[in-house]
Amino acid sequence: MKFEGIRAIITGGVSGLGFGVAEHFVAHGAKVALFDVNEDAAGDALRTLGADRASFRKVDVTDEDAVASAVTGAADEMGGLNVTVNCAGILGAGRVLGREAPMPLERFRSTVMVNLVGSFNVAKASADRMQKNDPNEDGERGVIINTASVAAWEGQIGQAAYSASKGGVVGMTLPMAREFTRFGIRVMTIAPGVFHTPMVDTMPEEVQQALADSVPFPKRLGKTEEFASLCRTIVENAYFNGSAIRLDGAIRLEPK
Repeated sequence: MKFEGIRAIITGGVSGLGFGVAEHFVAHGAKVALFDVNEDAAGDALRTLGADRASFRKVDVTDEDAVASAVTGAADEMGGLNVTVNCAGILGAGRVLGREAPMPLERFRSTVMVNLVGSFNVAKASADRMQKNDPNEDGERGVIINTASVAAWEGQIGQAAYSASKGGVVGMTLPMAREFTRFGIRVMTIAPGVFHTPMVDTMPEEVQQALADSVPFPKRLGKTEEFASLCRTIVENAYFNGSAIRLDGAIRLEPK
């Protein structure tokens, strides 16, 4: 798909990986709609991106009706929808059997709801809109990129909820891509390793350094620009479809 001029929805778009994708996309000629629950950060994000290239909608990705309405509104405002990148997510960290008590079921449920159900919810609403697009020369009408994690394969102690949610994202990639072939909509998933995001910023400096040292090469945390650049490559290369790509510096997570 030709990148310049695309219209994209980015969930979790006002910070972290989502904002990195938004910056990269806008810099390469796209218009973006940011879906997020963080209204406080939205103003700074829009000022950085430019009001003529970006818009914001407060959206809970787990709310079916709200997402459907927001996708329709954003697509109408931008003049179309070609690409959706799902970056909204939460950590949901905690041991199944904690020191004080077992993990509350609500923590597991909420993690799966945001990371997995939310990604599915936005993807289906986006695909419903994309199927109405005019096809390009490959018959392509749209691209959906979901975000998983290397924890989908090597979840650490304390990541049962997070790993389950991200494993679900990986698992739905191929069947969704297969179903959408008749509409010309591609579906891909990126599974990042340890990236420098606001989530990581909440960790002590020595923990961040230990994480960086655990990456075989290059020996540092991933950069949001590297994630965003891969998103653009996926959009531009029509042969990316139905797969989960690890973007991790060859890291394999230890048990803890």
